[in-house]
Amino acid sequence: MKSSTLKSLGRVSAIALGVAFLGGCNTLERLSQVGEEPKLTRVQNPTHRAGYRPVSMPMPAPVRAERAPNSLWRSGSRAFFKDLRANQVGDIVTVSVVIADKVELDNSMTRTRNNGETATLTNFLGYEQALDAIFPETVNPTTLVNGASTSSVAGTGAIDREEKITTKVAAMVVQVLPNGNLVIEGRQETRVNAEVRELAITGIVRPQDITSSNTINYEQVAEARLAYGGRGTLTDVQTPRYGQQIYDIIFPF
Repeated sequence: MKSSTLKSLGRVSAIALGVAFLGGCNTLERLSQVGEEPKLTRVQNPTHRAGYRPVSMPMPAPVRAERAPNSLWRSGSRAFFKDLRANQVGDIVTVSVVIADKVELDNSMTRTRNNGETATLTNFLGYEQALDAIFPETVNPTTLVNGASTSSVAGTGAIDREEKITTKVAAMVVQVLPNGNLVIEGRQETRVNAEVRELAITGIVRPQDITSSNTINYEQVAEARLAYGGRGTLTDVQTPRYGQQIYDIIFPF
C-alpha cells in the first residue's frame, strides 16, 4: 500500500476518533444506560451543587431595631402572633405558575448587488515586456484585472408561537437576604415510561406576598428563572445528533 494512502487512512482515522470523543462522557454514559429507564436525580442540598453561588442584590440601609421591654409587640414584626409562612432557610413555599404567552412576527427582506472591476497596465516604465519573459503566455498587460460579481439575497420569516404553562411547584428557601426577602429554589422530576419531565424554578420573593396558605403566584417572583424540559427516549429522538449540531455551527453557508 502506498504511503499516501496510509497517510489518508491515518487522517480519516484521526478525524473519526476525534468525532467519537466529541460526545465525551455523555456518549459512554448513554451506552451504559441502553435498555434501562432514565434515573431520577437524588435529593440533595441545592447549595452543594456545582456552580452554586449565593445571590447578591442591592440592599437598603440597615435599620436599628428599638427595643420595648414592657411591650408584647416587637418592632419590625409583621404579625402579633407567630407567622407560620415560609420565612427562613429550609422552609417550603408553593409557587403557582400560570403562563400564557403568544407572539406573532412577520419579516421580509430583499437585496441585490452587482460589482465589476477592470484594470490594464500596458506601460509600466518599460518593464511590461519583462513580465512576458518571466511568465510567457500568462500575463496580458491589457487585461491585468478583470472581475465581476453578483449577489442576491431574499428572505422571508414568520413566527407564530403560543405557549401555555399551568402548574404548581414546591420550592425551598435557600437564602434570606439582608432586607428580609427570600431566595427560593425548587425542582420537580416526573418519570412517565422512559421519559423524565423536569421542572425547575429559582427567584426572589417578598415574605409579605406569601399567602396564609403558604403559596405565591409566579408573577410575584422577582428574577424568576423557570425551566421546563425533559430527558429520555422522546427527548433523545427530538434532539439533533451532536455531529449535526457541530456542522450547523461551523458551516458558513
